[in-house]
Amino acid sequence: MRPLLLFPIIYHLALAANIRSIFLFKDVMKSNTTALKTSGFNTLIMFGVGILGNGDIMYYSNTPGSQDVRIASGGAYVGGDALAQKVRSLKTGDTGVTRLEISMNAQNVKNLMTTPGPGSETPLYRNFQALKEAWALDAVNNDDESIYDLNSSVAFGRMLGRIGYKYTIAPYTNAQFWLNMKNQLNQGLREQDLLLDRVYLQCYDGGANNNPPGWQTFLGMKVVPLIWVINDSKPVYGVTAAQARTRFTQWHQQSALAGGGYWNDYDIEKMGLSYRDYGNVLSSVFP
Repeated sequence: MRPLLLFPIIYHLALAANIRSIFLFKDVMKSNTTALKTSGFNTLIMFGVGILGNGDIMYYSNTPGSQDVRIASGGAYVGGDALAQKVRSLKTGDTGVTRLEISMNAQNVKNLMTTPGPGSETPLYRNFQALKEAWALDAVNNDDESIYDLNSSVAFGRMLGRIGYKYTIAPYTNAQFWLNMKNQLNQGLREQDLLLDRVYLQCYDGGANNNPPGWQTFLGMKVVPLIWVINDSKPVYGVTAAQARTRFTQWHQQSALAGGGYWNDYDIEKMGLSYRDYGNVLSSVFP
């Protein structure tokens, strides 16, 4: 009887591991919070967070009528209660969201990892610590698309790990760089303790020809392919929910993926699309 009792537990854990993600490009103060929380997504990645030269952290709204906000400075959260409450609400109440990340490029990381460094007394460390607490964050996503400095990227990732973050990446090219980073950050760690624990692979625009099964083989870990919803910025890369289902299903059949995701919520709302339709695709392909 014991194997029968254990099977449902193992099966539940396997299901819980499937990642259903969406990048949030729109100002979270103006986005459809209810739809994001109840359309099948379990991971939200807030795009547009950046580091200033002095270690302060900014949230760039990317939305007409919104303003950029300095969210951490001097080791304290300074983004205001309304923004903090909105961000924290994404994982509370009636929601399927269990993980919240912020996405940033590598601007100023190299200089700050050199001077003053990644120590716990530095402004950058204390600012990320304060932001994690204020926003109830789980991870920081590295969306470096131009700098690719391995030493500083690894030092920054290890600093975030000491604070309690996981570290994720969103590559579209330069696979060897990301492999080297992954190997250094995860060296000697058990699977459940990995620091770099997710790969959100861009499969649109510059990454339109990326093949997720191939990246999985090269990186030695499962990936989450990202595709772009219907949009008017670069419509050639936009896909309907039906097209998304086909692509995710084909990739998943070739080589089991970690899940799937979309770029981005702004276009879903701007183009009058359905969060539920896109979310249902992920829920069915990656239950």
